[in-house]
Amino acid sequence: VTAPVDLGTAGNYAILAKSGISTVPNSVITGDIGVWPIAATAITGFGLTADATNVFSTSPQITGKAFAANYASPTGSKLGTAVGDMGAAYTDAAGRAVNYTDLFTGDLSGRTLTPGVYKWNTAVAINSDLTLNGGPNDVFIFQVAKGINQATGTKIILTGGAQAKNIIWQAAETVAIGTGAHFEGIVLGKTNISMGTHASINGRLLAQTAVTLIKNTVVAP
Repeated sequence: VTAPVDLGTAGNYAILAKSGISTVPNSVITGDIGVWPIAATAITGFGLTADATNVFSTSPQITGKAFAANYASPTGSKLGTAVGDMGAAYTDAAGRAVNYTDLFTGDLSGRTLTPGVYKWNTAVAINSDLTLNGGPNDVFIFQVAKGINQATGTKIILTGGAQAKNIIWQAAETVAIGTGAHFEGIVLGKTNISMGTHASINGRLLAQTAVTLIKNTVVAP
């Protein structure tokens, strides 16, 4: 049985990034967002309003709070820990013993996958709906040596009680979720994560560079 990946305090954020979070309004985010080691100027398009304490900001696009490295203590140290935890989770996911290697040569279009650890030495493509079938405690870990590209209007569908919080997408290159597409799971990106117009995710966007949103819906599980 595959053990869960411990996100540590990175699991407190719907979106966590090291070089920026941008939105083209209006996005709808349920959960907190944060950037570190950069300042709040790297969070753009949200119309942030600083709290009186300067520990966090709020935005009409966020049901939650926004945090940045230059906010009042203890925000900076908490974010530093969370970003460290994000890196550790990435390393953990990437190092898991593999059950399936280069399945379908990375083309998951129309497939149904069961729990376990999957490794691709290629990019992963989702050009038609992908189904993940498992129970509520089953873990899926996807190790992707390149990027993930999800086509316009496609969906990841969970069946059998599978939960987004137990699905990890560890990707070394760009994760691009297409226009109007729906994604499920925790994205641990070595670089950037982008969402096309009106795309949605039930999960978390944890990026080691930037996260780019365009009128998206992000719901932390």
